[in-house]
Amino acid sequence: MGKTVLTGKHFWYGNIAIAEGAIAAGCRFFAGYPITPASEIAEHISRRFPQIGGIFVQFEDELASMAAILGASWTGVKSMTSTSGPGFSLMQENIGLGAMMEVPTVIVNTQRGGPSTGLPTLTGQGDVMQAKWGSHGQYEIIALSPDSPQEAFDLTIRCFNLAEKYRVPVILLASETIAHSAGKVVVPPEDEIELVYRKKPKVPPEEYLPYRPDEDLVPPMACAGEGYTITTTGLTHNEKGYPDTTAEAQEKLARRLNDKIRKHRKDIVDVKEENMEDAKIAVVSYGQVSRPAKRAVKMAREEGIKAGSIKLITIWPFAEHVIHKWAKQVEYFIVPELNYGQIYLEVKREADGNAQTILIPRMGGTLFTPREIYQEIKKVNKK
Repeated sequence: MGKTVLTGKHFWYGNIAIAEGAIAAGCRFFAGYPITPASEIAEHISRRFPQIGGIFVQFEDELASMAAILGASWTGVKSMTSTSGPGFSLMQENIGLGAMMEVPTVIVNTQRGGPSTGLPTLTGQGDVMQAKWGSHGQYEIIALSPDSPQEAFDLTIRCFNLAEKYRVPVILLASETIAHSAGKVVVPPEDEIELVYRKKPKVPPEEYLPYRPDEDLVPPMACAGEGYTITTTGLTHNEKGYPDTTAEAQEKLARRLNDKIRKHRKDIVDVKEENMEDAKIAVVSYGQVSRPAKRAVKMAREEGIKAGSIKLITIWPFAEHVIHKWAKQVEYFIVPELNYGQIYLEVKREADGNAQTILIPRMGGTLFTPREIYQEIKKVNKK
């Protein structure tokens, strides 16, 4: 057996950091199908899992892969899949199933240019709204977005922790740029990595109801082989897990599935704010765009422009309270995105007319330079 967690300092590509982050988080089942630019995650895990007692399976497609990780999670194992644009589309029905059955699992979407097969080898941020609304019905999901190999490692662990805590599929919205960028990754000692595991029932099997929530709105999760009777379905169901398609049951269940995330928004949402204490212009960014955005703000401040940055680490649920707070101070939000405006719309909604929101879109598969964002800051500052 090989070493489970590769502690110490490494020089890893983002995809390798994601794979190692999953291993450090305790993931021991991976199901997937090769797709550019995510394939190295599966390739690396396929080599590492046999060394640590994990199970890797390449399935016939992304639909089967998503179904498999849901089933694996019900056995008590932490599970994951990885994909990109077209594969992520194919997974949507079973992501909705995971939300309805409250299955903790992690989906990595290494974004590329789209739609359709689009730009398989180039980057993008076009799947942001799909991550939130890709499946049908009313539900809440959690999605995080890294800006470096180090964050790719760290946020993969956080994805697993959030999935286990809130019993929900969690998405890591990576990108081709992050996947194929190499950088320093520091892996702490194994006993310093904080891991979360799903709650277990505290009642005897005869009293257990699979979907009776605790005060935090999350039901304890018994798994197959632990002596409990488990009934689960994609249909609207009652606390026993039995189908109940009445209006009352749907209202009760849908509210709880949403509220177990919404009511914990401030505990889930993670943002990094810099130079915001006197900012009149705020650059809101996420993922790979956060790095040139940070440099652009620094360039602006060196010229005396009161600019600040808000880096969204958590994409969903959206940091509504953060934007709402700063909209009372700043005059402009600038949102650079590798799409035609997705998080921009959320920022504009929460600005609520208190601050003007300006989109800098790009869809060509290339990153912004710091100077391009800086020039937009300068232009806005002259208004």
